[in-house]
Amino acid sequence: MLNKSNLMATNRSIIIKTEGLTKKFGEFTAVDNVSFEVQRGEVVGYLGPNGSGKTTTIRMLCGLLHPSSGHAQVNGLDIVHNTEAIKRQIGYMSQKFALYDDLTVLENLQFYAGVYEIPRATEKQQIDKILEMAGLTTRQKSISSELSGGWRQRLALGCALVHNPILLFLDEPTSGVDPVARREFWDLIYNLAHEGTTIFVTTHYMDEAEHCGRVGFMSNGRLLAFDTPRALKSHYLHGAAWAIAATPLLETVDILSHIPGVAQASMHGDLAQVILADEKTTLQTLTETLKANGIAVGKAELVEATLEDVFVLLAHKQG
Repeated sequence: MLNKSNLMATNRSIIIKTEGLTKKFGEFTAVDNVSFEVQRGEVVGYLGPNGSGKTTTIRMLCGLLHPSSGHAQVNGLDIVHNTEAIKRQIGYMSQKFALYDDLTVLENLQFYAGVYEIPRATEKQQIDKILEMAGLTTRQKSISSELSGGWRQRLALGCALVHNPILLFLDEPTSGVDPVARREFWDLIYNLAHEGTTIFVTTHYMDEAEHCGRVGFMSNGRLLAFDTPRALKSHYLHGAAWAIAATPLLETVDILSHIPGVAQASMHGDLAQVILADEKTTLQTLTETLKANGIAVGKAELVEATLEDVFVLLAHKQG
């Protein structure tokens, strides 16, 4: 697997730039005053729960929806006035794979090659390249409806790449796919970024954020933060994180969450995980408070805080 630190292209021109991007549907604000930039060759994760505004953002950037206010450019092109030019430079893989089930793998790729008006002289060479990239060479005669979720995912990716886009939008591409297929898919994403393709991927899987060069957190239409995973953890999670075995667990989490100096407390399996807001609050403070409230405290160990912890903290602050 390629190292994430090597995924930034040397030519760091701006591929996506948004300023105050907003989309309203009647009285409902789906995307609220969102501003960020994406550089060429980045893998950017756009994370948040369902309904947070991720897909609406992508559809505006693709020229499929006009913003209610604000501005955005894709590769220097305005998303309102240059929609057709933008569509020729981007690839888009939606949550629901837009494949034709009665066509073979090869026929699907040939169809999308026609949609993108790839010259006949180079079509076969380009399709062969896509088949090899996606590991589909031996499956090109398979009917799409007979493919497993992981292989359909690879084919959908290939269809989105058949015209060599400079920017690839992936809208929750691994939803409903098994863990092995998810990992293999991310290997493909790394390879594409290494070759210079800019990747903008939405997901509600917080663990996938760790694979991204930079991450944006969306909640209720607002962009809460946008930075590298390491910077986000460093900025928002100042104290240690502890996993504590204690019973009863629900009461343990409730007590921990009300201790001064605790940023957040939650259940992780059969353990209570607590993140401290600073270095003043200690494990001894936590265990003594729990025992004073009749909680049976067992083993405690230091753990690494995750981007999910960052998101939960930010969401709570927004609320």
